[in-house]
Amino acid sequence: MLGGLTAIVTGAAGDLGNAMARQLAENGAHVVMWDIVPRADAADAIKRVRAHESDAEYAEVDVRDRAAVDEAIANLEQLDIVCSNAGIVEAQPFLELSGDNWRNHLDINLTGCFNVCQAAARKMVAAGTKGRLILTSSWVGSIPWPEITAYTVSKAGLNMLVKQMARELAIHGILVNAVAPGIVDAGLAGRQLREETQYAARVAKVIPLVEPGSPEEIAAAVVYLAGPQTAYMTGSILTLDGGCSLFQFDG
Repeated sequence: MLGGLTAIVTGAAGDLGNAMARQLAENGAHVVMWDIVPRADAADAIKRVRAHESDAEYAEVDVRDRAAVDEAIANLEQLDIVCSNAGIVEAQPFLELSGDNWRNHLDINLTGCFNVCQAAARKMVAAGTKGRLILTSSWVGSIPWPEITAYTVSKAGLNMLVKQMARELAIHGILVNAVAPGIVDAGLAGRQLREETQYAARVAKVIPLVEPGSPEEIAAAVVYLAGPQTAYMTGSILTLDGGCSLFQFDG
């Protein structure tokens, strides 16, 4: 389905990004994995993707570093799909929220996506490529959740970034959409489930479909957004949250 296309996945050493990279490779795309994790520490993640595409690439790129992003994109011969997925979440109650926590979330989750997507879009426009920009949002981008103010605000900003880019890039044939996972038992949320008892207690009450989602389910939605089925879709936030946003907070 995606044969002959090149896709960047940021945060590709993590659970969610790695699932995206694997499924894009399974569907024929040439995958370029980006992460800040040193190559040696990402060996297993790289191996999992190369099991589906032996030529999959890996580069250490910090999405906060615009010069590094520009250079890495300029070095690509072709670029058709971008999965701007790199992100962080670190819980702090609002009254204890530090300036560093606030800045880190905005720098990585929002400005990082801006850096990657603008640089990629400029390359696509210059090449006449009708590409796809797919961002990773969250169900809490429009619904407040205790103790993650910096994260929810960064995802709310990302949702508007999706719509703004979609509006301005449509004339170039570039489609911009996002996946908005709910509570996924992997990566950032998986760590919270294991390490933060308050978070785990809340989660037990709020998923109408009971179980947390999986990285594979979110990655399948990314492949859908990258494929021909969504050629008339732009500016959309595709929510996969098991019903969390239906407000089942009392069981």
